Amino acid sequence: MNDNEERPVTIITGRVWKRKGGKVEGVHVMLVAPDDDSAVRRALESLAAEGYAEAELDQIGDMDGVPDDEPHLSAYQGALEGEVSIVTFDAPN
Repeated sequence: MNDNEERPVTIITGRVWKRKGGKVEGVHVMLVAPDDDSAVRRALESLAAEGYAEAELDQIGDMDGVPDDEPHLSAYQGALEGEVSIVTFDAPN
């Protein structure tokens, strides 16, 4: 990929906690980054800035297309605009 091509939106999946030992939430983080290391670093910094004390990141990959449903559709758009978009949801125990 050269510098003139648009980079794909990266999605990182995992689990987060607002406080150690607290309630677990599932998380999808969407962003555009030059490489996986930068994506993980930015995701962790953004999660910390949102008040998450712990994070376990499981998978990272590039989005194949635009999501169909909210809140992922808005998160995808935010990532294209340069934001780090965080979607949380109830995680199974």
